[in-house]
Amino acid sequence: MEDYKNMSSEAANVQREPKKKHIVREYAESIIIAVILALVIRTFVVQAFKIPSGSMEDTLAIGDHILVSKFIYGTKIPFTTSRLLKIRDPRRGDVIVFEYPEDPSKDFIKRVIGTPGDTVQVINKKVYVNGKVYENPHEVHKENDIIPKEQNPRDNTDLITVPASSYFVMGDNRDRSYDSRFWKFVRNDQIKGLAFIKYWSWDKEKFGVRWKNIGKLID
Repeated sequence: MEDYKNMSSEAANVQREPKKKHIVREYAESIIIAVILALVIRTFVVQAFKIPSGSMEDTLAIGDHILVSKFIYGTKIPFTTSRLLKIRDPRRGDVIVFEYPEDPSKDFIKRVIGTPGDTVQVINKKVYVNGKVYENPHEVHKENDIIPKEQNPRDNTDLITVPASSYFVMGDNRDRSYDSRFWKFVRNDQIKGLAFIKYWSWDKEKFGVRWKNIGKLID
C-alpha cells in the first residue's frame, strides 16, 4: 500500500511540473511581446523626447517632454534614405526633430522655414521666404552674448536656395538658436518626425510641474 502511495505522489509531482513551466513560458512570452511592441511603436509610430535648451521658447520650454510622430513623414528604411507609407512631406511651420547634421548622435528640434526650392534670406533679423516676409507668430527675440558678433548669420544672411530633399530650419527663440543660419540644411533622411504634443513639463528652477503645458498641442 505504501508503495502505491509513493507512486501516486510521484505521479502528482510529474503532472504539476508542466503547469509551472507553462506559467513561466506565458510570462516570458508576454514580456517578449511587450518589448517587441514597444520597439515597434518607438521605431515606427511615436517617440518621446525632452527639451534641453531654450532655442524654441516660448513654444517649447526647457523641461518640456514631447511626443513625436514618426509615421507622418513615412517610416525610414534602415541603412537607406527611403521612406515607406508617407502621409506627407514636412511643411513650412512644422516643428521637427532631427539628427543634428554636424553630430548625428545628437537630436535637435527646430521649426521648418524653407522647403525644397525655396529661397530664404535674413535681413536685419527679418526672415524672407521667396521674397516675402515670413510671419511666425511664435517667434521671439531674447538677445544675449552667446553668439559672437562676427557670426553675422544670426541677423543677416546671403540669399539661400534650399536644395532638393532638404529643409532650412530655425528656432523660435531666434537670438538663442543655433540653426540653419549657421550650418545650413537638414536632409530628409535626417528627420525623425513631427513634434505634436507635450505630455509632461517640469520647471527645474521652480521645482514644479507646469500643469498648463501638459496635453498642449504643438503648433
